[in-house]
Amino acid sequence: MPENATEVTAAGIARLAGVGRAAVSNWRRRYADFPQPVGGTGTSPSFALAEVEQWLRDQGKLAEVPLRERVWQAVAGHPAGAGRALIHVGCALLLVRDRPTAWLELAAAPDERMAALLPQAMEHVLTARLGPAADGVHGAGAPEPAGVHTAGAQEPGDDHTAGGQEPGGVHTASAPEPARVHTPTAQDLLPSVPLLRAAAELAAGIGAGQAFEFLLGRQLDANPRQYTLTPPQLAELMVDLAEPPKDADRAAREQPVRSVLDPAAGTGALLRAVGGPVALYAQEADPALTALTALRLALAAEGPRRPADGTHRAAPGPTVRTGDTLRADAFPELAADTVLCHPPFNERNWGHDELAYDPRWEYGLPARTESELAWVQHVLARLRDGGTAVLLMPPAAASRRSGRRIRAGLLRRGALRAVIALPAGAAPPYGIPLHLWILCKPEPGVRPAADLLLADTSDHSGPAPDASAGTGRPPGGKAAGGRTPGGGRERFDWPAVRSAVLDAWRDRADVEGVSRVVPVIELLDDDVDLAPARHLPRPASGGGASGLGEVRERLTETLRLTTGLVPPAAAPAEPAHRPLTTVGELARAGALFLHSGTAVPGSTAAPVLTEHDILTGAAPTALPPAGQEAPGGAAADDPVLLEPGDVVVPVLGGGTAARVVDAATAGAALGRNLQLLRPDPAAVDPWFLAGFLRGTANHRQASSHASTAARLDARRLQLPRMPLAEQQRYGERFRELAAFEDALRTAGRLGGQLVQGMYDGLTDGTVTPG
Repeated sequence: MPENATEVTAAGIARLAGVGRAAVSNWRRRYADFPQPVGGTGTSPSFALAEVEQWLRDQGKLAEVPLRERVWQAVAGHPAGAGRALIHVGCALLLVRDRPTAWLELAAAPDERMAALLPQAMEHVLTARLGPAADGVHGAGAPEPAGVHTAGAQEPGDDHTAGGQEPGGVHTASAPEPARVHTPTAQDLLPSVPLLRAAAELAAGIGAGQAFEFLLGRQLDANPRQYTLTPPQLAELMVDLAEPPKDADRAAREQPVRSVLDPAAGTGALLRAVGGPVALYAQEADPALTALTALRLALAAEGPRRPADGTHRAAPGPTVRTGDTLRADAFPELAADTVLCHPPFNERNWGHDELAYDPRWEYGLPARTESELAWVQHVLARLRDGGTAVLLMPPAAASRRSGRRIRAGLLRRGALRAVIALPAGAAPPYGIPLHLWILCKPEPGVRPAADLLLADTSDHSGPAPDASAGTGRPPGGKAAGGRTPGGGRERFDWPAVRSAVLDAWRDRADVEGVSRVVPVIELLDDDVDLAPARHLPRPASGGGASGLGEVRERLTETLRLTTGLVPPAAAPAEPAHRPLTTVGELARAGALFLHSGTAVPGSTAAPVLTEHDILTGAAPTALPPAGQEAPGGAAADDPVLLEPGDVVVPVLGGGTAARVVDAATAGAALGRNLQLLRPDPAAVDPWFLAGFLRGTANHRQASSHASTAARLDARRLQLPRMPLAEQQRYGERFRELAAFEDALRTAGRLGGQLVQGMYDGLTDGTVTPG
């Protein structure tokens, strides 16, 4: 194997071949010519990507690897690590976009020559986008061949900045450093040259910015515990909440460039969502993450860093700094128009002791357990008078007694304008309903606001479409409280949440169960509890007493239909001993085709059939793509679209479930952790196939068990060998059982809604015992 060749894990091989990891393990045992591990560990070996691809082609298990998949595998298996590979790719994509002719000339050279010439070309685009290399950054050792670039080095005359002295009393444990985007050396780049060529090819199809977004998104998805993620839909919502009203009296060309700060930038998701000419400022404690954020923002920007015609409307490049924001503020003189922040939650070591006399604590010194209120005051300190900030906060920050004095101060001075509760699943940690705090820095001489908007959008978490719509099933309904049963982040209805939040903020009106404008004097009690749930009683489940009658009628009709679907009495028989075949054998014979799902809700314009939908009998999740839809499918793999007669089974969890795709579900994309079986109708009846796949013994023998979960290998599922006419006879009975199951599920939902609604009505007095 060539030195520094790209490696791939068993999970990566499974993704390439469209199978489960169990199938890869089986190949390693069955085939003596399967490539040998070249790295990794005994429990998680890695293999040479080129050898694996060749083996898969030789075995007929790999027809064509999508380009973006090959690029991602090269990033994930890079010998220097995926993070370093992404930096190399980001620098190269800047060159591809900003100097395409220079890139084509370099790409025509052999690998070694290209690696030798790339640093100088990258130096040029990094300087143009992120400013000149910082002086003396390389230290006293031997000089490196190229510089280290600060993201957006400040130039004389930059708006909202002033060089020089920090204000007295500001504690700086260590000076913040510029975001160091090292220009890679020729030696570093040599093993990356094939990756860079492939990334440039990907960028030719979908754009340099979208190519980087796709690869960075894959890295974040592969390592969710390493990063604090802000979903793009939430980032867009926070930007819209902070957006200032447009000045209709001034021409667009004369509008000033806004300044937007994110003091806890993370992966740059919040600033990435900001549009229009704007000066972006960011600070992040992790140096590697800072470099990726600087490249991400630079690739997202359009046009030159400085306008060629000398006009003042073009935005400067992103200014990104590395350092602990609370201890070593990188922008002590900044007065930003807008601050967006998703701060770290529940930090104890945020600098309570050493920052005790910091002038930022205008509203009181935060307790050691109130790191979030330290971030709130830092944000206010970096706003201009009248500027707006939006923070994502844990719900405890609105009600902990240790923070009541600071919350009271924020209310008295009119700095806190709204607390909006989001549904659980909006952002990690997904099990907690997080809050949005909207703040406005008080203006001298302006009377403080006398009220606070409290809103609760938790009833908008699930789209709750009627799961039976268009399927011929009995009508369904929402569970108690308006939630879709089993709803989670995959079922999150961002359009409904977005509409509810923006309407509440812009209208500032009292809407029963949704929003209330509360006088400040009413909140200034001993607790100063600002949790919206405390001040917004929930409406009764089922729509109150008037709605319970409709729920009861629907339940009665559903139960009537269910009675007619009860299966006839089972005719006992001796256990049958029939010749069996497997799904894998049928696939090899061409009687059916197997596909693995990759789509997630919001990654494609089509609705996505998820594991949750299979288990609950719900309709596919129909959410719009997150943010701007990526051209060419950059945001996700090309999804597998469902066709009538397809059979879909979940591969995780150990339960028995299967779904036959009907006309209403056809056209949806196949979600993650799902396996699609597409039978040839001339050879296999789909309902016969789905019914036998649900057998408990069948699932047990086809599943492998880990310490915490079971995984189904669909190829090992067994079917009896039968003529098509006999299959159809069994299939008709399985179809009747599926209809009965759907009716029971709907009756359970309506029954739960009716019971909870009666409890609510009897306890709040809207329903009498009768």
